[in-house]
Amino acid sequence: MATETPKHQVLARYRDFEVREYPSLVVAETEVEGDRGEADNEGFSRLAGYIFGRNHSAKKIAMTAPVTEAPVEEKKIAMTAPVTEESAGPRRWRMQFMMPSELPLEALPEPNDARVHLRVLPPRRFAAIRYSGRWSQQNYDEHLEQLQAAMQREGLSAKGEPVWARYDPPFKPWFLRTNEILIEVQSP
Repeated sequence: MATETPKHQVLARYRDFEVREYPSLVVAETEVEGDRGEADNEGFSRLAGYIFGRNHSAKKIAMTAPVTEAPVEEKKIAMTAPVTEESAGPRRWRMQFMMPSELPLEALPEPNDARVHLRVLPPRRFAAIRYSGRWSQQNYDEHLEQLQAAMQREGLSAKGEPVWARYDPPFKPWFLRTNEILIEVQSP
């Protein structure tokens, strides 16, 4: 049986990426602080626990794809003086599992883990680049740079942090994996 992926409409195809419009989606999400690798493992474990039955109804929920992860945007603070320097500390990451489309928010069971939250994402427009390969930072960085350069070439402005979308389980051979980087696009 095929794994559900989010429906979307392709608005434009370019040489090395496309622009897509996604409808509103219901997600389970969690935020994790630390390096990306640790955050991946911790965030995935929390969300997998939720869909595998660690919720108030002990209800299992179908796995969907992709699993997404993005840095949590830091709030901007007004400039003041004097300027001092401190270590920024670990990053915060937000991991999300899309919920099956037939389950509206009100039909989902409450998570047992208070760090797992359910919410509805608004419709959004993304520039998307697809690639295969390992889930390495280097592979991600190369494709992110390629997408950002292509967006600039086409006159598209980014809105928010890049989202890393991974469609396959870790046991799938790396050369068969489907990965994407999505960057929300400013409305014209």
